[in-house]
Amino acid sequence: MGLLMKFGMIGSGSWGTALAKILTDNGNTINWWIRNNKTITTFKKRGHNPHYLGAAYFDTEQLVLNCSVEEVIRESNILIVAVPSAYAIDALSNLPKDIFQGKKIVSAIKGILPSTNQLLNEYLKETFNLPIEDYFTVLGPCHAEEVASEKLSYLTFSGIDEAFAAQIATCFNTEYINTKVNHDIFGVQYAAVLKNIYALGAGIAHGLDYGDNFLSVYIANCAHEMTDFCKKMVWDKESEEEQRSINYSASVYLGDLLVTCYSLYSRNRTFGNMIGKGYSVTAAQLEMKMVAEGYNASKCIYKTNEQIQASMPIATAIYQILWEELPAEDGFKCIESSLV
Repeated sequence: MGLLMKFGMIGSGSWGTALAKILTDNGNTINWWIRNNKTITTFKKRGHNPHYLGAAYFDTEQLVLNCSVEEVIRESNILIVAVPSAYAIDALSNLPKDIFQGKKIVSAIKGILPSTNQLLNEYLKETFNLPIEDYFTVLGPCHAEEVASEKLSYLTFSGIDEAFAAQIATCFNTEYINTKVNHDIFGVQYAAVLKNIYALGAGIAHGLDYGDNFLSVYIANCAHEMTDFCKKMVWDKESEEEQRSINYSASVYLGDLLVTCYSLYSRNRTFGNMIGKGYSVTAAQLEMKMVAEGYNASKCIYKTNEQIQASMPIATAIYQILWEELPAEDGFKCIESSLV
């Protein structure tokens, strides 16, 4: 008999709300951490998240809303973590060290934790002694806005325990969500981090008035750079046979890169577009109402790559534009010379 899945949702932004919609549309009841009681009261009254994805309505009898993250975790055995990477440690750091014992964690975070430069699984292992076998990811080309309007999307669930990843995936299968499974938990996470950086660069290119011809070449080179980095990062974690089985053209790698670079829903592309048009980083951050993961990610990947030394002229130039005040025009002149 399989494990009775009692889902808990940590995160009530647009992506957490989208994932909650998928789960409840598939008949699941969820425990959901909402930061404050005022939001909970409004949510129960109106049947939708008052701050994100207002078009996504819920049967509130399927929701156990709680402002205590600790209570949500204790009442659940499958925890979906869907907070922005910059806020993940704040959400989890004060919890008891044994709270995740016997729990399965599904990360929906598309970023590195910037204060420690770690993937979520690395932080959970170090801080809560969570074994990697109990850690899974849900990633892929799946904008929250399209989930809310029930446009067909694909999600990939990754874990060392592929059989259990497949069990989790069945809880997300709906008429508008197709699910895939793989074992590459490190590669999919790094790909999700990198695609945000490259999408931010695509926005800068648009703001600098580059056209579609350039953008196609830019994204093709981003895909190559991303694949090279992922292979180097996971080489000591995967066998050679497992490495060869990874399809970097699949939706969770190339597909997510493409949609994040091209879609008008992409907050990273929007943030980059403002940088390309001459906004300072501070001004662009103030203008944005949601977090652009690619900003912090660019610094994290730059620091990580100091150890593995992958060839990353595109990601390096974007880092220099965002963090070292390199003029965007000069940065993209450097990128131009590296493209093939």
